[in-house]
Amino acid sequence: MSEILLLNGPNLGILGRREPEVYGSDTLADIEAMVAAEVADRGWKVVSVQRESEGELIHAVQDHYGTVGAIVNPGALMIAGWGLRDALASYPNPFVEVHLSNVWAREQFRHESVIAPLASGVIVGLGALGYRLAARALLAKVPA
Repeated sequence: MSEILLLNGPNLGILGRREPEVYGSDTLADIEAMVAAEVADRGWKVVSVQRESEGELIHAVQDHYGTVGAIVNPGALMIAGWGLRDALASYPNPFVEVHLSNVWAREQFRHESVIAPLASGVIVGLGALGYRLAARALLAKVPA
């Protein structure tokens, strides 16, 4: 069975409790279930990793080169997560960067992602739906 990597960075483990007016009320478990439902017909399994530190996220990327694709929400590491960026540069399959909030409608420091230029696509501002759309994008990009 093929697997996709669902990679979430700092503070995303507390979704549902963390600023729901910005990030929504869905928990990370809810999002994992949504992504799993999207890819189930292809027979894909979701491998979900959420970590608070960049080093652990780098290891997760390196440990999952065998996945067919990835959905990555780096959280604030999008801004200066150069180590994570370099790990994703070596990731051999397509990945989609996702952000729950519209980063361009927020503070100026959130307006640039060091990871986005490597991604197959970027989805922002659609809440948990963004993860579902990212899963659909991977389904389209990865040959059956």
